Formats: sequence, structure tokens, C-alpha cells
Amino acid sequence: MDNEELLISSDKSLLDVDRIHAFLSSAYWSKGIPREVVERAIEGSLCFGLYKAGAQIGFARVITDHATFAYLDDVFIVEAEQGKGYGKALVSRVMESLAPLHLRRTLLATADAHELYRRFGFTPLEKPERFMEINVMDIYLTRG
Repeated sequence: MDNEELLISSDKSLLDVDRIHAFLSSAYWSKGIPREVVERAIEGSLCFGLYKAGAQIGFARVITDHATFAYLDDVFIVEAEQGKGYGKALVSRVMESLAPLHLRRTLLATADAHELYRRFGFTPLEKPERFMEINVMDIYLTRG
């Protein structure tokens, strides 16, 4: 990985919302998500864009109260750039940014990137029986 050609920034004005929406609208966790929902999510979150030669190739979003809790969401690297270490670089920057907050809990959900997140200290829930959820997986495809 050539770090000199990469930029990871939390400056929302640099985000390519069209690219983010295009990726998320076909991702298994947000299939069919409307652009206006992506825009609202970006507005209310701490966001990180990963750029290579000026083009956005990755994204991560953190929902947080900046005091006790964070949820890492919508992490992706575009398909053409996967497998090159960019995901590790992006998550590393996110975790570095959260470290000074001394959060009590940081959560995420993933179907296929467990090994990536283990590198940063994530583990399965210690007491999953304490957690509950309302999970409407196809909400963007079924709402009218």
C-alpha cells in the first residue's frame, strides 16, 4: 500500500455522496437505501472518506455521543481497491480518532469482516443476552 497517494479525512465537504449512495444502495446491509437517507446519516455522523489520487475509494461512518458510546457503520472500500490494505488504514484512522474520547462501548455489525475488526480490539458480545434490537433488514425495499 502506497500511503503517499492516500488521504483519509473527516472533512464532510470532500465526501462524494453519489459514490457513497451508489455503494450503500447495493450493500447487503443497506440495499435500496434512498439518497436522502444517506445524506441525513452523513449529516448526523462523524464520517471518514478515504481518497486515492483525489477519488473517494472508501468510507466509514460513526454514530456517537462523543462521551460514552459509538457505533461504527457503513465501512466500505470500493471493489476495485479491496484487498490492498486500505480497509485497515481507514479503520485505523477511525479508531485513532475515537481513542481520545475514552468511550465505554464501541459496537459494529459485520457479516464478513470479523478478522479486520479483531485487529482493532473488537470481539463478539460478551453478554449478548443483554442486547436487544429492532432490525428491519429490508426497510428500504418495502417502505412506500
